[in-house]
Amino acid sequence: MLFSRFTRSIKTILIVEDEPLVAFDNELRVVDAGYRVVATVDTEGEAIALLERESIDLVLADVNLSGGGSGIEVARVASGLNIPVLFATGTCPGGAQQYAIGCLNKPYSAAELVGAIEAVDRMIGGKTPKTMPGPLSLFTV
Repeated sequence: MLFSRFTRSIKTILIVEDEPLVAFDNELRVVDAGYRVVATVDTEGEAIALLERESIDLVLADVNLSGGGSGIEVARVASGLNIPVLFATGTCPGGAQQYAIGCLNKPYSAAELVGAIEAVDRMIGGKTPKTMPGPLSLFTV
C-alpha cells in the first residue's frame, strides 16, 4: 500500500505544568488535535496520584513544578509504570533521559507541540517520525 494510515497509540495525555497560561494553552492545543486530557495538574503529588489510578498514554511534563516538586520525579514514576514522558520545559534536564522519551524546549508553538506528540507517537509505534519540530529532541532515536 502506497499510503498507509498511522493509527495513534497515544490517546490520553496527562499535562503536568505549573505555569497557568502555558497549562491552559497546552490543554487547548492537545484537545484541538484530538487527544483526551486526563487532567492538567501543577504538582508532583497530584501527577503521581493520577499516574497510579488513571489510564494515561503520555505525560507532558515541565521539570520545575509548584511546591518545589519535580517533573523528573514524575517521569521516574511514569517510567516505572511504562508510561512515556515528554518533557516540555525551558531547559532539558541532564541525567533524566532514562525516564523520558524526549524534550520539547520552551518556547514552542501550538504546531510544534502537536508535532512533537505525533513524533513521539510514531516512535512508540515503531515508526520513524515524519517531521521533527525544531525545539524537539528525542532521546531514544
